[in-house]
Amino acid sequence: MRLFVFDLDFTIWDAGGTWCDATNPPYFWENGALLDQSGSEMQLYPEVIGIFDELQKNDKKIAAASRTFEPGWAQDLLHLFDINKYFDLKEIYPGTKVAHFKKIQNHFKLPYTEMVFFDDEYRNIHEVSKLGVKAVLVENGLRKAQVLPYLK
Repeated sequence: MRLFVFDLDFTIWDAGGTWCDATNPPYFWENGALLDQSGSEMQLYPEVIGIFDELQKNDKKIAAASRTFEPGWAQDLLHLFDINKYFDLKEIYPGTKVAHFKKIQNHFKLPYTEMVFFDDEYRNIHEVSKLGVKAVLVENGLRKAQVLPYLK
């Protein structure tokens, strides 16, 4: 695969047990924890940085496809977790994952068969796989074992 696409909420991070658009920004760091104004902790899943480092080392493109009503809040989390630097493209806005993928495909000029997508929601996996994208269901956060097989 040449392009790796990731959902955000419950795929690469846990926004305090909810979606990032249901949190209470502004976010802030306190004692090594990223919190919102309600004291909910935003957590990046433990293997995400290693996965992104490995993808970059292997010259793979990385994109985000996230359906959220608060794109700015998702962008804030990408910056605060210091992972924004990994993404070659971010499609973060309300709408279907199919709409996200049409823009992603147009940007990279790659066939869908050269893309792999990771998401925690079955409906998104089902929708996107119909395009010809390899879609992987993520449960309990993204793990290297799910991603690395697609480097070959």
